[in-house]
Amino acid sequence: MSTDRKRIPASAEHAPLELEHFLPYRLSILSNAISQSIADDYQRRYDLSMTEWRVMAVLARFDGLSAREVAERTLMDKVAVSRALARLVEAGRVTRATHAGDKRRSVLGLSEAGWALHDEVAPMARAREREVLAKLDFEEQHWLTRIIDKLMV
Repeated sequence: MSTDRKRIPASAEHAPLELEHFLPYRLSILSNAISQSIADDYQRRYDLSMTEWRVMAVLARFDGLSAREVAERTLMDKVAVSRALARLVEAGRVTRATHAGDKRRSVLGLSEAGWALHDEVAPMARAREREVLAKLDFEEQHWLTRIIDKLMV
């Protein structure tokens, strides 16, 4: 079997999806590229995965969430969130307690070490965001925000 693939011409019967022009794909690629450029710094310096950082960022904004609520707020896979939380708890970056009213529910929050790490990583992430946005003029930044807000489902 040849590893060289020929481009198949589009026909009425077979019209391949051109991913390079498909909005969800392009947004995903853009998001991954920007997120990874930001994540490279904190992954290397702090052995912190992108998922772990997102969990920490959510807990910094919304203390006392359950793992399910973290997954809902981030739209991340529950298993990925669970693994990230296990690693963060083991590293002492996140605390896990039992909810006073429901013993089956865990309550999560950043530990002192987690807050210290957050307070180092958050400014790095904001700086990288500013670098990306600097490629756009003020009006383009405004429109980008409006378009993203409008498209958010």
